Amino acid sequence: MDRDASLKALVGLRTVIGLSVWLSPRPTAKLFGIDPRRNPQAPYLGRLFGARDLALAYGTFAEQADGGTRWLATGLACDLADAAAAFAGGRSGYLSTVTAVMAGGTALGAAALGAVALRGAELPPAASG
Repeated sequence: MDRDASLKALVGLRTVIGLSVWLSPRPTAKLFGIDPRRNPQAPYLGRLFGARDLALAYGTFAEQADGGTRWLATGLACDLADAAAAFAGGRSGYLSTVTAVMAGGTALGAAALGAVALRGAELPPAASG
């Protein structure tokens, strides 16, 4: 997969997930194995996550024109943190194994797309000291 394809896939994934969680937080939570009836704050937290994913999608899309990498690097850091959080949740038992795998796998997939896009980016020259 080349840089352009990974960028398009990443922006599309972030947009779909972000809109889904923002517009329909309860059904989306259920898809990931989270029970909003047992955790009534889940829709609020989901919408926070959705807003973040939409912001990352927009920033990554807008930055494509000038070949920038800041939004990609920021998104990659968020995705790796999300994967670590899913792993920690599964290990601690407050996320089911299915939820931890689904959430962590989605985050790792997004991280992989971001890494491919970053690898294909032209990096700016190093600043001289």
